[in-house]
Amino acid sequence: MKFNDPFVVYAHRGASEYAPENTMSAFYLGVSQGANGIETDIRRTKDGVLVLFHDRDLTRVAGREGGVGDYTYAELLSMRVRNNATNTEDVIVRFEDFLRYFSFRDLHFAIELKEQGTEQETLAMLSAFGMLGKTVVTSFRFCCIETVKRLCPSCKVGYLVPLADSNCLSELSRIGGEQVCPQAEHLTPDQVTDLHSRGYNVRAWGCSTIPLMRHALACGVDGMTVNFPDRLVKELGR
Repeated sequence: MKFNDPFVVYAHRGASEYAPENTMSAFYLGVSQGANGIETDIRRTKDGVLVLFHDRDLTRVAGREGGVGDYTYAELLSMRVRNNATNTEDVIVRFEDFLRYFSFRDLHFAIELKEQGTEQETLAMLSAFGMLGKTVVTSFRFCCIETVKRLCPSCKVGYLVPLADSNCLSELSRIGGEQVCPQAEHLTPDQVTDLHSRGYNVRAWGCSTIPLMRHALACGVDGMTVNFPDRLVKELGR
């Protein structure tokens, strides 16, 4: 990975400020707003289907009890994911369908594993769709990215952390990880410079406001996830 070449504007769960998160409408909107990357999340249904969903439970975005793993994919399809701010809704997406419609596009991808046990199938699908070269597999769970590296050493991995401290860097170095993903509010320019000197690509998360977005840019990160890719694209002058 080359630092800041290009700077990656990751549409966070798609353009989730304006459309139901982790749905096809959010992904298409993010791309239309100029994002050159998409970030999304992997969970497994009760009948073993990988789908794109962030939360542990369905309450916030679908208004239902339980989690993705408590329902079959067919049952999930009867539900609607809502964006209450824009009064829009869409359906939960299979990972395979997402890959079918987005893998051929000239985009960068950050695929976050929310659960252990999804690593092998995620890698198999990424490989089948020719996605390994333009994807970083990430997780807050170190065991997930460790497993990914064991199964596929050539796959790039990123470690999502609040703060890129010595423990985080020691773990990432041990498995040959490529990307550090710290929370934007904890970043400083010196930290980013240090991470670059160690050979890491740096992607900021938690850029939920314009000031945080600008702070991450000022720190010199290589990319960030934002719910409003249009505003970051404008800030970059693209």
